[in-house]
Amino acid sequence: MAEQKVIGYIAFQNQFSTEEDCRKRLFEMRFPNGFICPVCGCVEYYPLKALNLYQCKSCRHQLSVTAGTVMHRSHLSLLIWFWAIYLISKDKRGCSAKQLSKELSLPYSTSWFLLHRIRSAMAQRDEKHQLTGLVELDDTYFGKPKKGGKRGRGTNKIKVVVAVSKTEDGKPCYIKMKVVTNLKSTTIGKFAEQNITEGTKIQTDAYRSYRKPLAEKYEHKYEVFDANSDLLHWLHITIGNAKALVNGTFHGLGEKHFQRYLDEFCYRFNRRYFKENIFNRLILAVVSATPLPLAELT
Repeated sequence: MAEQKVIGYIAFQNQFSTEEDCRKRLFEMRFPNGFICPVCGCVEYYPLKALNLYQCKSCRHQLSVTAGTVMHRSHLSLLIWFWAIYLISKDKRGCSAKQLSKELSLPYSTSWFLLHRIRSAMAQRDEKHQLTGLVELDDTYFGKPKKGGKRGRGTNKIKVVVAVSKTEDGKPCYIKMKVVTNLKSTTIGKFAEQNITEGTKIQTDAYRSYRKPLAEKYEHKYEVFDANSDLLHWLHITIGNAKALVNGTFHGLGEKHFQRYLDEFCYRFNRRYFKENIFNRLILAVVSATPLPLAELT
């Protein structure tokens, strides 16, 4: 993946040294055109500084800059949130809960939940984007097989469908990854419908589960896979990068929350050329995303 750049430690600390600095940035991102009451639409408000709230002058509705976001009802300070987002955006390899716990002096469980909230924001930012143009599609597997388990498409490892859109000159543009329970044609068809624009040209190997669902709404081209050919070249490179992230940063993961780690990888890959804007984009994703219920993580 291409190099990603963010502001340096000293510049970040100077820019966000207080809770008020963080709250001001969140307010600007949440209301880029000025305050608008979500209840009545009024554009005038009173700042309630003692409560860190904003009150609409018309209907008197009160809200905070974190209400309704993944930071909703968080007991962590905004400084902790901003430092966490900064550390995550600074390294293209990601940041584990253990590492974040050490950097910010947080309990491991707090760091773990904090990271999953941010990953949820990443996923929400990407979920509505559909791939277009020329798309490579294949499946892959993560983790170790159980003792005596099968290999290949009959494996009991974590199954993932992967799609990569390419630019006109053949370079990878955008990626989608989805954990699935099986590789039946109905599963492939559902993935394609949710993530690939109808009529798009899709390249795959000759696996039979791809043929029927992709032939219905897409221009499907397939051939028997040959490791020495350029078939699915960029897709296999991105899969290799994803596996390096899982094994290098997180040292293997269980299936229950695996999708969110893939969401993080895809978010980073899809913004690999934004460089110094990665931090600001992630802040925007966090303030724009809806809350992640604790029940989804337990």
